Amino acid sequence: MGPRQCQVCNDNQSKYKCPSCYTPYCSLACFKKHKEIPCAKPSPPSELKTTTIAESHVQKSIVVDDPSEVLQKSQLDAIASSGKIRSALKDKALQELICSINCSPDAENVLDKAMAEEPIRLFVEEILSVINP
Repeated sequence: MGPRQCQVCNDNQSKYKCPSCYTPYCSLACFKKHKEIPCAKPSPPSELKTTTIAESHVQKSIVVDDPSEVLQKSQLDAIASSGKIRSALKDKALQELICSINCSPDAENVLDKAMAEEPIRLFVEEILSVINP
């Protein structure tokens, strides 16, 4: 792909792109002129979309039959500050397994099947020991 023309002045070759909308521009003066009108990040064409862990969230409704099953902030803090849990989460295989469970439309069944695997079972046992000392 060859050099692009500044989309603000249409005279010079662009050296930069707007961090918000990727419009090519050539200078600070053109950037300031471009920013006079609000812009937004364009959505990528569907064929160029890539899925990353951060983008792979599946929206699920949360239904809690028993309010006592909801973790308290102190329990969540204990999980977040546990050295063993933080260390376990560095394992790529465990990360992938957790992501596959989280992204599954049938997460409960996928979790039940994953519990047969030692890494996830030990991870869950560690979480349970931290929240129920």
